[in-house]
Amino acid sequence: MPKNTICLWFDKDAEAAAEFYASVFPDSRVGRVSRAPADFPGGRAGDVLTVEFTVCGVECIGLNGGPEFTHSEAFSFQIATDDQEETDRYWDAIVGNGGQESACGWCKDRWGLSWQITPRALTEAAASDAPGVAERAFTAMLTMTKIDVARIEQAVAGN
Repeated sequence: MPKNTICLWFDKDAEAAAEFYASVFPDSRVGRVSRAPADFPGGRAGDVLTVEFTVCGVECIGLNGGPEFTHSEAFSFQIATDDQEETDRYWDAIVGNGGQESACGWCKDRWGLSWQITPRALTEAAASDAPGVAERAFTAMLTMTKIDVARIEQAVAGN
């Protein structure tokens, strides 16, 4: 286990979430699944307690801690995409699996975890020192749910 790992609290579906992430994103996998050795408040012996998994190379642990805490936009995974096809694939996988769309490239999966599906064209434009490029890209982004790479490229070009 690495020295620093992201721990994500789930009600009871950490294993299902980890399996979904591993099926969608490259360099992702499900590792060790730890089960309760005995009954405990809110659960039974054999229930999944924790799941070690990797999302795009980032080590995580899913903790089935019950309904006391839920995810918020204060934490999100930001996935950089190379083109519209990749953007669409990840967006559609998350939203199409019981998730929901939000604004400016953000969406939530069915477990309430937030994702930013961010084309590199947008991040590069937003960091541009060329006059007006970052502002035009930012203004275009504000009108979108899923990021449209062609519209960002048009904004960058001043069209």
